[in-house]
Amino acid sequence: MGHNLQSGRLRPVDLAREHGLSTQAVRNYEEAGILPAAGRTAHGYRTYTPLHAAALRAFLALVPGHGHQAAAAIMRAVNQGAAEEAFRLIDESHAGLLDDRRTLRAVEGALRDLGPAVEGAGTADPSFIGPLAAKLGIRPATLRKWERAGLLHPLRDPATGYRVYLGADVRDARLTRQLRRGGYLLEQIAPLIAHVRTAGGLAPLETALHDWHHRLATRSRAMLAGAAAFEAYLQRLG
Repeated sequence: MGHNLQSGRLRPVDLAREHGLSTQAVRNYEEAGILPAAGRTAHGYRTYTPLHAAALRAFLALVPGHGHQAAAAIMRAVNQGAAEEAFRLIDESHAGLLDDRRTLRAVEGALRDLGPAVEGAGTADPSFIGPLAAKLGIRPATLRKWERAGLLHPLRDPATGYRVYLGADVRDARLTRQLRRGGYLLEQIAPLIAHVRTAGGLAPLETALHDWHHRLATRSRAMLAGAAAFEAYLQRLG
C-alpha cells in the first residue's frame, strides 16, 4: 500500500522514516494520544495525514525543552480539545526553567559573596558545634538539622563523642547558611554541596556553573523550536 500525496494519505512508515523511528513507535504514539486517532482502510490498515505528521513533528520538537512526559501531556491535551490545559503545561515548563535560572544566580551570588573566606575554610582549624554555630549566627540545632539532611558530615571526638567540624564542614556550613538566607530549601542545596565536595572546593565549580549556563541556554532554544512546531500543528488543527 503506497501513500497518496494527492489525497494526503500517509502510511505509518512515511511518518517513521522522516524521524528515523520505527513504525511501532508511531503506533505507540498514536495509542498514547500524542497523535490524533488514525483512519483505517477497508482492510484495517492505519492511514495518517499531514495533520498526523505535524503532530509528530510538534511532539518530537517539544521533548528536548519540556521532557518526554510533559511533551506527551501537552499533545494529549490539545488532541482532546483542551488547548488551555496544553498552554498551562507549557507555562509550567517555562516557570520551571525560570526557577532554575534563579537558583543558578543565587548559587553564583552565594559563591561570590563567600569567596575567599569559604575557599580558606578548607585549611581552617577544627571547630566544635557551639563555636561554629556562634560564628555563623545560628543555633546548634540548625547545624544538627543540616547534618541530618546530609549537608554536613562532622567527625566525632573519640574521647568525648562531640561533633568536630573540619575545614570542609565549615565551608559547607557557610555556603548552606548563605543559600538558606536566599530562601532555598535544604533539598535544593544538597546537590550543590555534593558538587562542592566532589570538586574539592569552590574554584573547580566554575566549570560546573558554566555547564549549567549552557544547559539552560540549550533548553531555552529547544523550547523556542518546540513552540514553533507546536504552533504549526495548532494552525493545522484550526
